Amino acid sequence: MGEFLSHNIGFDLVRATEYTALKVGRWLGLGNASEAHRVACEAMSRALSEVSMRGQIVIGEEGRLGGRSALDSGQPVGTGRGPEVDVIVDPIDGTASVVHGRPGAISVVAVAPRGSMWSPNPAAIYMDKIVVDVEAAESLVPECMDAPVGWTLALVARAKKKPVRDLQVIVLDRPRHFDLIEEIRSAGARVLLRSDGDTVGALIAATPNVGADVLMGIGGVPEGVTAACAVKAMGGAMLCRLAPQSQQEREAIEAAGIDTKLILNCDDMVRSNEIFLAATGITHGQLLDAVRYRGREAQTHSLLIRSETGTRRMIRAEHVLDENGSGRD
Repeated sequence: MGEFLSHNIGFDLVRATEYTALKVGRWLGLGNASEAHRVACEAMSRALSEVSMRGQIVIGEEGRLGGRSALDSGQPVGTGRGPEVDVIVDPIDGTASVVHGRPGAISVVAVAPRGSMWSPNPAAIYMDKIVVDVEAAESLVPECMDAPVGWTLALVARAKKKPVRDLQVIVLDRPRHFDLIEEIRSAGARVLLRSDGDTVGALIAATPNVGADVLMGIGGVPEGVTAACAVKAMGGAMLCRLAPQSQQEREAIEAAGIDTKLILNCDDMVRSNEIFLAATGITHGQLLDAVRYRGREAQTHSLLIRSETGTRRMIRAEHVLDENGSGRD
Protein backbone atom coordinates (compact mmCIF):
# COMPACT_ATOMS: atom_id res chain seq x y z
CA MET A 1 0.00 0.00 0.00
CA GLY A 2 1.48 3.35 -1.09
CA GLU A 3 1.81 6.50 0.95
CA PHE A 4 -1.33 7.98 -0.60
CA LEU A 5 -3.50 5.09 0.61
CA SER A 6 -1.78 4.44 3.92
CA HIS A 7 -3.77 7.23 5.50
CA ASN A 8 -7.42 7.96 4.72
CA ILE A 9 -7.02 11.62 3.92
CA GLY A 10 -10.71 11.84 3.10
CA PHE A 11 -11.88 12.57 6.63
CA ASP A 12 -9.40 15.44 6.87
CA LEU A 13 -10.85 16.82 3.64
CA VAL A 14 -14.37 16.58 5.05
CA ARG A 15 -13.26 18.62 8.04
CA ALA A 16 -12.01 21.26 5.59
CA THR A 17 -15.31 21.48 3.68
CA GLU A 18 -17.29 21.42 6.94
CA TYR A 19 -15.24 24.29 8.35
CA THR A 20 -15.66 26.28 5.14
CA ALA A 21 -19.40 25.64 4.97
CA LEU A 22 -19.83 26.71 8.60
CA LYS A 23 -18.08 29.99 7.85
CA VAL A 24 -19.86 30.66 4.55
CA GLY A 25 -23.30 29.72 5.82
CA ARG A 26 -23.31 32.91 7.88
CA TRP A 27 -23.45 34.88 4.59
CA LEU A 28 -26.65 33.23 3.41
CA GLY A 29 -28.98 35.78 1.86
CA LEU A 30 -26.82 38.82 2.68
CA GLY A 31 -26.17 39.72 -0.96
CA ASN A 32 -22.41 40.22 -0.64
CA ALA A 33 -20.76 37.83 -3.11
CA SER A 34 -17.20 39.18 -2.86
CA GLU A 35 -17.13 39.03 0.94
CA ALA A 36 -18.69 35.57 1.05
CA HIS A 37 -16.09 34.30 -1.40
CA ARG A 38 -13.24 35.94 0.50
CA VAL A 39 -14.37 34.30 3.75
CA ALA A 40 -14.71 30.95 1.96
CA CYS A 41 -11.19 31.09 0.53
CA GLU A 42 -9.67 32.05 3.87
CA ALA A 43 -11.55 29.26 5.66
CA MET A 44 -10.63 26.62 3.10
CA SER A 45 -6.98 27.71 3.07
CA ARG A 46 -6.78 27.58 6.85
CA ALA A 47 -8.44 24.17 7.04
CA LEU A 48 -6.26 22.64 4.32
CA SER A 49 -3.12 23.91 6.05
CA GLU A 50 -3.80 21.34 8.77
CA VAL A 51 -4.18 18.36 6.41
CA SER A 52 -1.23 15.95 6.38
CA MET A 53 -0.24 16.23 2.73
CA ARG A 54 2.19 17.91 0.38
CA GLY A 55 -0.49 19.38 -1.82
CA GLN A 56 -0.37 21.70 -4.78
CA ILE A 57 -3.37 23.59 -6.17
CA VAL A 58 -3.90 22.52 -9.80
CA ILE A 59 -6.57 25.03 -10.80
CA GLY A 60 -7.08 27.81 -8.30
CA GLU A 61 -9.10 30.83 -7.37
CA GLU A 62 -7.04 33.55 -9.06
CA GLY A 63 -9.13 36.24 -10.64
CA ARG A 64 -12.26 35.62 -8.60
CA LEU A 65 -11.19 37.88 -5.75
CA GLY A 66 -9.50 40.56 -7.84
CA GLY A 67 -6.09 39.65 -6.42
CA ARG A 68 -3.92 36.81 -5.19
CA SER A 69 -4.97 34.21 -2.64
CA ALA A 70 -3.51 31.16 -0.91
CA LEU A 71 -5.69 28.99 -3.15
CA ASP A 72 -4.30 30.18 -6.50
CA SER A 73 -2.91 27.71 -9.04
CA GLY A 74 0.48 26.32 -8.08
CA GLN A 75 0.21 27.27 -4.41
CA PRO A 76 1.28 24.65 -1.84
CA VAL A 77 -1.30 23.46 0.68
CA GLY A 78 -1.14 21.08 3.61
CA THR A 79 1.32 20.54 6.43
CA GLY A 80 4.20 19.71 4.08
CA ARG A 81 4.23 16.14 5.38
CA GLY A 82 2.46 13.14 3.88
CA PRO A 83 1.57 12.19 0.30
CA GLU A 84 2.32 14.44 -2.66
CA VAL A 85 -1.05 15.27 -4.20
CA ASP A 86 -2.79 17.46 -6.74
CA VAL A 87 -5.56 19.50 -5.12
CA ILE A 88 -8.55 21.21 -6.68
CA VAL A 89 -10.87 23.32 -4.55
CA ASP A 90 -14.09 25.24 -4.89
CA PRO A 91 -14.73 26.89 -1.52
CA ILE A 92 -18.21 27.85 -2.78
CA ASP A 93 -19.74 26.10 -5.76
CA GLY A 94 -22.78 28.33 -6.19
CA THR A 95 -21.79 31.70 -4.72
CA ALA A 96 -24.90 33.42 -6.08
CA SER A 97 -27.05 30.73 -4.47
CA VAL A 98 -25.52 31.51 -1.08
CA VAL A 99 -25.78 35.29 -1.21
CA HIS A 100 -29.31 35.23 -2.66
CA GLY A 101 -30.61 32.43 -0.46
CA ARG A 102 -31.10 29.87 -3.22
CA PRO A 103 -30.66 26.09 -2.95
CA GLY A 104 -27.80 23.91 -4.10
CA ALA A 105 -24.53 25.53 -2.94
CA ILE A 106 -21.70 23.34 -1.64
CA SER A 107 -18.07 23.54 -0.58
CA VAL A 108 -15.88 20.95 -2.29
CA VAL A 109 -12.27 19.73 -2.50
CA ALA A 110 -10.68 16.80 -4.32
CA VAL A 111 -7.20 15.27 -4.28
CA ALA A 112 -5.32 12.73 -6.38
CA PRO A 113 -1.63 11.73 -6.62
CA ARG A 114 0.72 14.46 -7.84
CA GLY A 115 0.71 14.94 -11.60
CA SER A 116 -2.54 13.09 -12.24
CA MET A 117 -4.99 16.00 -12.71
CA TRP A 118 -5.32 17.63 -16.13
CA SER A 119 -5.18 21.42 -16.31
CA PRO A 120 -5.24 23.88 -19.22
CA ASN A 121 -5.03 26.74 -16.73
CA PRO A 122 -4.80 29.69 -17.12
CA ALA A 123 -5.59 29.66 -20.84
CA ALA A 124 -9.01 27.99 -20.76
CA ILE A 125 -12.04 29.09 -18.76
CA TYR A 126 -15.00 27.19 -20.22
CA MET A 127 -15.71 23.66 -21.40
CA ASP A 128 -18.65 21.73 -22.81
CA LYS A 129 -19.68 18.71 -20.69
CA ILE A 130 -21.91 15.68 -20.61
CA VAL A 131 -22.19 13.66 -17.37
CA VAL A 132 -24.11 10.45 -16.62
CA ASP A 133 -24.11 7.94 -13.76
CA VAL A 134 -22.77 4.38 -13.68
CA GLU A 135 -25.98 2.93 -15.13
CA ALA A 136 -25.58 4.90 -18.36
CA ALA A 137 -21.77 5.09 -18.42
CA GLU A 138 -21.26 2.72 -21.35
CA SER A 139 -23.79 4.65 -23.45
CA LEU A 140 -21.65 7.79 -23.44
CA VAL A 141 -19.42 7.58 -26.52
CA PRO A 142 -17.24 10.35 -28.01
CA GLU A 143 -19.72 10.84 -30.87
CA CYS A 144 -22.16 12.26 -28.32
CA MET A 145 -20.24 15.53 -28.24
CA ASP A 146 -21.19 16.33 -31.84
CA ALA A 147 -24.36 14.30 -32.32
CA PRO A 148 -27.89 15.72 -32.06
CA VAL A 149 -28.98 15.95 -28.45
CA GLY A 150 -31.92 13.64 -29.08
CA TRP A 151 -29.55 10.87 -30.28
CA THR A 152 -27.49 11.08 -27.08
CA LEU A 153 -30.59 11.14 -24.88
CA ALA A 154 -31.94 8.07 -26.69
CA LEU A 155 -28.73 6.18 -25.86
CA VAL A 156 -28.96 7.21 -22.20
CA ALA A 157 -32.66 6.31 -22.03
CA ARG A 158 -32.00 2.86 -23.50
CA ALA A 159 -29.24 2.22 -20.95
CA LYS A 160 -31.52 3.32 -18.11
CA LYS A 161 -34.45 1.29 -19.44
CA LYS A 162 -36.81 4.25 -19.49
CA PRO A 163 -38.39 6.42 -22.20
CA VAL A 164 -36.71 9.69 -23.16
CA ARG A 165 -39.68 11.59 -21.75
CA ASP A 166 -38.72 10.34 -18.27
CA LEU A 167 -35.17 11.67 -18.47
CA GLN A 168 -34.26 14.79 -16.48
CA VAL A 169 -31.37 16.89 -17.79
CA ILE A 170 -29.49 19.48 -15.70
CA VAL A 171 -28.47 22.63 -17.59
CA LEU A 172 -27.07 25.93 -16.33
CA ASP A 173 -29.55 28.75 -16.92
CA ARG A 174 -27.46 30.84 -19.32
CA PRO A 175 -28.27 32.58 -22.65
CA ARG A 176 -25.64 30.40 -24.36
CA HIS A 177 -27.80 27.35 -23.67
CA PHE A 178 -30.95 28.57 -25.43
CA ASP A 179 -30.54 26.18 -28.37
CA LEU A 180 -29.47 23.27 -26.14
CA ILE A 181 -32.55 23.67 -23.96
CA GLU A 182 -34.81 23.74 -27.00
CA GLU A 183 -33.18 20.57 -28.36
CA ILE A 184 -33.65 18.74 -25.05
CA ARG A 185 -37.30 19.74 -24.90
CA SER A 186 -37.85 18.84 -28.55
CA ALA A 187 -36.46 15.38 -27.81
CA GLY A 188 -39.11 15.04 -25.10
CA ALA A 189 -36.87 15.11 -22.02
CA ARG A 190 -37.32 17.41 -19.06
CA VAL A 191 -34.94 20.28 -18.29
CA LEU A 192 -33.77 21.10 -14.76
CA LEU A 193 -32.32 24.62 -14.88
CA ARG A 194 -29.70 25.70 -12.35
CA SER A 195 -28.80 29.33 -11.68
CA ASP A 196 -25.24 28.27 -10.76
CA GLY A 197 -23.46 25.36 -9.11
CA ASP A 198 -21.76 23.61 -12.01
CA THR A 199 -19.95 21.03 -9.85
CA VAL A 200 -22.94 20.04 -7.76
CA GLY A 201 -24.98 19.65 -10.94
CA ALA A 202 -22.47 17.07 -12.17
CA LEU A 203 -22.48 15.36 -8.78
CA ILE A 204 -26.27 15.05 -8.91
CA ALA A 205 -26.20 13.64 -12.43
CA ALA A 206 -23.48 11.13 -11.49
CA THR A 207 -25.25 9.93 -8.33
CA PRO A 208 -27.89 7.24 -8.95
CA ASN A 209 -31.47 7.85 -7.83
CA VAL A 210 -31.05 11.49 -6.84
CA GLY A 211 -33.45 12.90 -9.43
CA ALA A 212 -31.46 13.73 -12.57
CA ASP A 213 -30.10 11.54 -15.35
CA VAL A 214 -27.76 13.76 -17.35
CA LEU A 215 -25.85 17.05 -17.12
CA MET A 216 -25.28 18.92 -20.37
CA GLY A 217 -23.84 22.27 -21.37
CA ILE A 218 -20.97 24.69 -21.01
CA GLY A 219 -19.51 25.48 -17.60
CA GLY A 220 -16.20 26.24 -15.93
CA VAL A 221 -12.98 24.28 -16.48
CA PRO A 222 -12.15 24.05 -12.72
CA GLU A 223 -15.64 22.72 -12.05
CA GLY A 224 -15.13 20.24 -14.89
CA VAL A 225 -11.96 18.81 -13.38
CA THR A 226 -13.62 18.60 -9.97
CA ALA A 227 -16.61 16.88 -11.53
CA ALA A 228 -14.33 14.41 -13.30
CA CYS A 229 -12.86 13.40 -9.93
CA ALA A 230 -16.34 12.67 -8.56
CA VAL A 231 -17.70 11.01 -11.69
CA LYS A 232 -14.71 8.69 -12.04
CA ALA A 233 -14.79 7.82 -8.35
CA MET A 234 -18.46 6.83 -8.62
CA GLY A 235 -18.07 4.83 -11.84
CA GLY A 236 -20.03 7.24 -14.01
CA ALA A 237 -18.94 8.74 -17.31
CA MET A 238 -18.11 12.22 -18.51
CA LEU A 239 -17.18 13.73 -21.86
CA CYS A 240 -15.89 17.26 -22.23
CA ARG A 241 -14.17 19.61 -24.65
CA LEU A 242 -12.90 23.15 -24.29
CA ALA A 243 -15.48 25.72 -25.39
CA PRO A 244 -13.94 29.23 -25.43
CA GLN A 245 -16.54 31.95 -25.00
CA SER A 246 -14.50 34.97 -26.11
CA GLN A 247 -11.83 35.85 -28.65
CA GLN A 248 -9.38 36.48 -25.81
CA GLU A 249 -9.94 32.97 -24.46
CA ARG A 250 -9.57 31.46 -27.94
CA GLU A 251 -6.26 33.27 -28.47
CA ALA A 252 -4.96 32.19 -25.05
CA ILE A 253 -5.82 28.55 -25.76
CA GLU A 254 -4.19 28.73 -29.18
CA ALA A 255 -1.06 30.34 -27.72
CA ALA A 256 -0.87 27.52 -25.14
CA GLY A 257 -1.00 24.95 -27.94
CA ILE A 258 -4.15 23.27 -26.63
CA ASP A 259 -6.41 21.45 -29.10
CA THR A 260 -9.98 22.76 -28.72
CA LYS A 261 -11.32 19.83 -30.76
CA LEU A 262 -9.94 17.21 -28.37
CA ILE A 263 -12.66 15.25 -26.54
CA LEU A 264 -11.66 14.21 -23.03
CA ASN A 265 -13.10 11.64 -20.66
CA CYS A 266 -12.63 11.03 -16.94
CA ASP A 267 -9.42 9.06 -17.44
CA ASP A 268 -7.95 11.95 -19.41
CA MET A 269 -8.95 14.46 -16.73
CA VAL A 270 -7.72 12.40 -13.75
CA ARG A 271 -5.04 9.84 -14.58
CA SER A 272 -5.33 7.89 -11.34
CA ASN A 273 -7.77 5.59 -9.57
CA GLU A 274 -6.72 7.02 -6.21
CA ILE A 275 -9.14 9.91 -5.71
CA PHE A 276 -10.71 11.46 -2.65
CA LEU A 277 -13.50 14.03 -2.92
CA ALA A 278 -15.29 15.76 -0.05
CA ALA A 279 -18.25 18.13 -0.26
CA THR A 280 -20.41 19.82 2.38
CA GLY A 281 -23.78 21.43 1.78
CA ILE A 282 -24.05 25.17 2.40
CA THR A 283 -27.61 25.72 1.22
CA HIS A 284 -30.21 22.98 0.89
CA GLY A 285 -30.07 20.89 -2.27
CA GLN A 286 -31.00 17.59 -3.91
CA LEU A 287 -27.77 15.97 -2.77
CA LEU A 288 -26.83 17.65 0.52
CA ASP A 289 -28.72 19.54 3.21
CA ALA A 290 -27.86 23.05 4.32
CA VAL A 291 -25.77 24.09 7.30
CA ARG A 292 -28.12 24.57 10.21
CA TYR A 293 -27.30 26.86 13.12
CA ARG A 294 -28.79 26.89 16.60
CA GLY A 295 -27.00 29.20 18.99
CA ARG A 296 -23.62 27.66 19.80
CA GLU A 297 -24.38 24.51 17.81
CA ALA A 298 -24.58 23.69 14.11
CA GLN A 299 -25.23 20.69 11.88
CA THR A 300 -23.59 19.83 8.57
CA HIS A 301 -24.28 17.27 5.86
CA SER A 302 -21.32 16.05 3.79
CA LEU A 303 -20.36 13.60 1.07
CA LEU A 304 -17.06 11.70 1.02
CA ILE A 305 -16.04 9.62 -1.99
CA ARG A 306 -13.03 7.32 -2.15
CA SER A 307 -12.47 5.84 -5.60
CA GLU A 308 -10.01 3.10 -4.61
CA THR A 309 -12.61 1.32 -2.46
CA GLY A 310 -15.72 2.57 -4.25
CA THR A 311 -16.99 3.95 -0.95
CA ARG A 312 -19.47 6.83 -0.86
CA ARG A 313 -20.22 8.10 2.63
CA MET A 314 -22.93 10.57 3.64
CA ILE A 315 -21.85 12.20 6.88
CA ARG A 316 -24.03 14.19 9.26
CA ALA A 317 -22.10 16.02 11.95
CA GLU A 318 -22.98 18.15 14.96
CA HIS A 319 -20.59 20.95 15.83
CA VAL A 320 -20.02 23.03 18.94
CA LEU A 321 -19.17 26.54 17.74
CA ASP A 322 -16.56 28.80 19.21
CA GLU A 323 -17.04 32.52 19.86
CA ASN A 324 -16.32 33.23 16.17
CA GLY A 325 -19.01 30.83 15.00
CA SER A 326 -16.53 28.20 13.78
CA GLY A 327 -16.64 24.49 14.45
CA ARG A 328 -14.12 22.94 16.77
CA ASP A 329 -12.87 19.48 15.74
